[in-house]
Amino acid sequence: MSSILTNSSAMVALQTLKGINSSLEKTQSEISTGKSVGSAKDNSAVWAISKVMESDVSGFDAVSDSLATGQAMIGVARTATETVTDLLKDIKTKVVAARDATSDTTKLQNETDELISLVESTIGAAQFNGVNLIDSGTGTSVVGSIDRSGGTVTANSITIDAQNLNTGAAATAAGQLAAGTTSGTNLVVVGNNNDGAVSIASGAGESFALSAVAQDETITVTLGDQNFSYTVTADDVASGNDANEIALSNLRDLINAAGITGVTALYDPVGSAGELTIDNQGTDDINMTVRVRADGAGALAGLNGFSITGGTALADIETMINSSIDAAAAFGAAESRLETQSDFLSKLTDALKTGIGALVDADMEEASARLQALQVQQQLGTQALSIANQSPQNLLSLFR
Repeated sequence: MSSILTNSSAMVALQTLKGINSSLEKTQSEISTGKSVGSAKDNSAVWAISKVMESDVSGFDAVSDSLATGQAMIGVARTATETVTDLLKDIKTKVVAARDATSDTTKLQNETDELISLVESTIGAAQFNGVNLIDSGTGTSVVGSIDRSGGTVTANSITIDAQNLNTGAAATAAGQLAAGTTSGTNLVVVGNNNDGAVSIASGAGESFALSAVAQDETITVTLGDQNFSYTVTADDVASGNDANEIALSNLRDLINAAGITGVTALYDPVGSAGELTIDNQGTDDINMTVRVRADGAGALAGLNGFSITGGTALADIETMINSSIDAAAAFGAAESRLETQSDFLSKLTDALKTGIGALVDADMEEASARLQALQVQQQLGTQALSIANQSPQNLLSLFR
């Protein structure tokens, strides 16, 4: 039914034009922002998910910065340790040269002292932002990831172990060589390091025992040019355990595993009153030194007061070289781990960004095509509204 008072056609045309304009406004917003969900009113659920994911991406960016800092810190420590290793090798050449009867040991010792100073300065300078991983036993950690489980977010750290290459002298140890337990030529206790030195003749044996060794103290037996060390643990000194016997039995196993020709370590805590016996059935005499070192000393503590003509000089420098090599290898492995984690986070961040884009990004080809269609519809809607408004006007003119 037509009415001269109510223009139904115009109202329909107007509502249609409003719908077209609303769709056109949304499409234009998608094209200008590149997002189909730009605010919570567009799609509250999708918007909320995307914002949580975006916060995770921001967190991963911060983690990536932390990993980069950790890599740089470990890189400094590794480079310094590799330099120290090279310097220790140079010291070893001086020790070997000093064994030549015609060598000038005074000049060689002076050169060695200079090399030791270089080692100490390298260790002291190996810090990154105040953190030195080779001058103490204190490690550190870097944030390696942010893990989300439901609504709970936790930051997981990667621990970086320190490699103590400090050259400071070892403190006096509580543990020592037990008195009255040696056979043959007596072991002689020398200085704070509790050195016991003796020459074991071919076809003979020497014994020693330990007394009151404490947690973290290290017992070192030097046979010729090889060192064998055991560090006392907390379990070794626990109630009911005899740390002295545990240390001696471990030293026995280490010495026998080395396969020194003609040399056998024997240990019977009952029959030998807790003595470790070194039986030399080889063709040559062999020098033995026993030392007890206090806890807290660095792996290069032997450089303090190091003498190239000392009886254990070659064995000691070889042990220190191996300690430095092990430290460099440990830093290399840690650096590689952080690099791998950094690469993973980079890929994970890219995947999250792609996921966020799939949720909220607009399809630009579709939006462009829709914009053109809506612009045509807007033109047609405007014309329709104009035509609808003209019909009642024509009808009213008949009554004038």
